[in-house]
Amino acid sequence: MDGPAGPSCCARERRDEVTTPMKRLKVNECEDSCQCDRTQGEVKIKSKRFGRGAVESGLTHECGVFGAIGTGDWPTQVDIAQVICLGLVALQHRGQESAGIVASEGKSARTFNTHKGMGLINNIFNDEAMKKLKGNLGIGHTRYSTSAASEEVNCQPFVVHTAHGALAVAHNGELVNCSSLRKMVLGRGVGLSTHSDSELITQALCLNPPEGETNGPDWPARINHLMRLAPLSYSLVIMLKDKIYAVRDPYGNRPLCLGKILPLGSSFLMNGCSKNGVDDKAEGWVVSSESCGFLSIGARYVREVLPGEIVEMSRHGIRTVDVVDRPAGKHQAFCIFEYVYFARADSMFEGQMVYSARLQCGRMLARESPVDADIVSSVPESGTAAAHGYARQSGIPFMEVLCKNRYVGRTFIQPSTRLRQLGVAKKFGALSENVRGKRIVLIDDSIVRGNTIGPIIKLLRDAGAAEVHIRIASPPLKYPCYMGINIPTREELIANKMDSFKLAEHVGADSLEYLSVEGLVSAVHYNMKVSPSDGVGGHCTACLTGDYPGGLPDDVDW
Repeated sequence: MDGPAGPSCCARERRDEVTTPMKRLKVNECEDSCQCDRTQGEVKIKSKRFGRGAVESGLTHECGVFGAIGTGDWPTQVDIAQVICLGLVALQHRGQESAGIVASEGKSARTFNTHKGMGLINNIFNDEAMKKLKGNLGIGHTRYSTSAASEEVNCQPFVVHTAHGALAVAHNGELVNCSSLRKMVLGRGVGLSTHSDSELITQALCLNPPEGETNGPDWPARINHLMRLAPLSYSLVIMLKDKIYAVRDPYGNRPLCLGKILPLGSSFLMNGCSKNGVDDKAEGWVVSSESCGFLSIGARYVREVLPGEIVEMSRHGIRTVDVVDRPAGKHQAFCIFEYVYFARADSMFEGQMVYSARLQCGRMLARESPVDADIVSSVPESGTAAAHGYARQSGIPFMEVLCKNRYVGRTFIQPSTRLRQLGVAKKFGALSENVRGKRIVLIDDSIVRGNTIGPIIKLLRDAGAAEVHIRIASPPLKYPCYMGINIPTREELIANKMDSFKLAEHVGADSLEYLSVEGLVSAVHYNMKVSPSDGVGGHCTACLTGDYPGGLPDDVDW
């Protein structure tokens, strides 16, 4: 992964408009030196998108969501706040700017116990804060770092007080039609205190569904109405006094899964049954953006929330209350970059572990782009799984060549000009005994702007490497994403400026090759337990191909 995150599109306080050319769908080529395709015409870009990622380089995922509820008699024996906090720690890679937890004791519809703050989860939720978060159910959220416009007012979960009681919402993703939905909500006389589309979702849920309601609020109908107004992109956890609703958009673009909290001493087999074949009784249920934290909280992975599914979680268990279909002819569009980069390697998607998909990407890369070399290595830790796959397929031994300094943060003191020119020296060290005189195949997961891989190559050459061949375990990034991933503008993406040959020369590599789109899709499908032919298991490759799952909306604001 080439570099730290830049400003996220979560920051929406400033909405000044700038007019700039927009490259939408593939039409015709531009100048000879550019490898991208262009579209005529212009659209207005609001500053939510303008200049995104301007700090250095890289991709950021916006958010992670988590929810937990105790089953049986309340008060539950499960420490719900502690479970949510540990669940958010496991999702910290998805968001490091702010976090929040909202808990309910299940008694009063008027009040929730809430704590939010800026920074890392372990710094926000101290002992004093955790004591206040009493509850039998709760939801949590962690949000990715953004520019200075980030404020505590944008911390989630959002809580609103309706005529029927309090409502809390945590959201991962980004509404494609945010502008039109905002106009509709404001037109109903609802006030909005932020520019966050997550608050917009919360307020939209307070509106009566078109078919009306008789005996109080029909929350599944309200959620269904929202999903039809906004088909993507989101995974939501919605909390009422005594229930949680887990919701995934009809395209399944953002991940969401369910887990069961088991009694201590239970078997944690992945198939959902104990060793004697009898299903263990749940002490509670959890819902999360990823399954990676389940074992650490005593929970077992059960399944993913299906695209368009609304799952109700209560003290009695879980049940599906509705499924909202995609438009006719549309396929599932799960973000393929969850496999490439965003998810933790031990998470489960579509019946397979993320690690196995990354391993297979490395195997496919070795088949597509072989090279004579002495060792295979990786940029730690982003390219390690793929590097092992490349090594196994090619028969070239794997060996570490880079040592990562894990204590370099964004507060690192500004270096002198000389150290700045060394670039990556503060982040990596070279294992010179493994490098000297060797022809190295170096694997990384992706290249965004290309401003980090060059210094790494120089570091290896300075340590004595004879040759450095770069292999990227994903296709070239060419298009922005408007569905919850902060990918820079097309002008900033290096793949739109240079092909692999020119880029190799630019960064000082002996050769540089990407995995093909077909190779990536094939690798992801290799161990999947669902069939793409059944309309399940389709993936969004918009950032690679420009083929957006729902098309580009008329009110696109980037």
